[in-house]
Amino acid sequence: MIVFRLGRIRTPQGPGMVLLLPFIDSFQRVDLRTRAFSIPPCKLASKDGAVLSVGADVQFRIWDPVLSVMTVKDLNTATRMTAQNAMTKALLKRLLREIQMEKLKISEQLLLEINDVTRAWGLEVDRVELAVEAVLQPPQDSPAGPNLDSTLQQLALHFLGGGMNSVAGADTMEMVSEVEPPAPRAGAGPSLKQPVAEGLLTALQPFLSEALVSQVGACYQFNVVLPSGTHSAYFLDLTTGRGRVGHGVPDGIPDVVVELAEADLQALLCRELRPLGAYMSGRLKVKGDLAVAMKLEAVLRALK
Repeated sequence: MIVFRLGRIRTPQGPGMVLLLPFIDSFQRVDLRTRAFSIPPCKLASKDGAVLSVGADVQFRIWDPVLSVMTVKDLNTATRMTAQNAMTKALLKRLLREIQMEKLKISEQLLLEINDVTRAWGLEVDRVELAVEAVLQPPQDSPAGPNLDSTLQQLALHFLGGGMNSVAGADTMEMVSEVEPPAPRAGAGPSLKQPVAEGLLTALQPFLSEALVSQVGACYQFNVVLPSGTHSAYFLDLTTGRGRVGHGVPDGIPDVVVELAEADLQALLCRELRPLGAYMSGRLKVKGDLAVAMKLEAVLRALK
């Protein structure tokens, strides 16, 4: 309890019984227990133009009751506004993939930034947990730097080998049919399976090297779901020697597993489906560390 005697603050009293002089003393109770509040989800735009709904949970406590009463009029409102402003400023400076991959790191930075302001109020934030509710709009195309979109697109391109040709210096692609277009649909499955395996082997094997293994140091597995419901698996092992690539699963546990349907793979290559949009909608599944998945950019650079 903070007691004011004739307008002058006294030493904090309590807990327990406190004697007050009528008409002379006034008081204000201060709860020193840990409390929490939620920042409701709000729409924010990331650095790459993506629109997402983000909220946060904040736990805090008062460590100096005198400062909490003397320095700010409405402590709860001031703390909520400070936390929301810090979250907005932090996310505006980051790309969508950074927000998704580094939520813990961003939460720790928010904790420090909020405490820099609230410590002067006698309040300390103990924990901040960032919550990405939904991605309302995928990021816009940006020519600056590699991103997950271009990595998955180029991976699918080389995954099918010579079935696609990329226009030099641009992101557009054109279909080059190696079979007659009027081929019956029932026979399309077997005819597409062979180029997938052969394209992956022939496109990647000549470019594998010890330098690439040293740079990437990860093992990848690609699962393609065929129309029959079966899976066709391929692996790219860049952990030892000059690296290996082949059909089937790797000998050890892969660091990243990429899974998608054969129809979605074709849609990605025909530009009918955006890789990041497919990833966000669940049609393209990446199991493992996305930061490790981004190392595929080194493999794609070696293929040029």
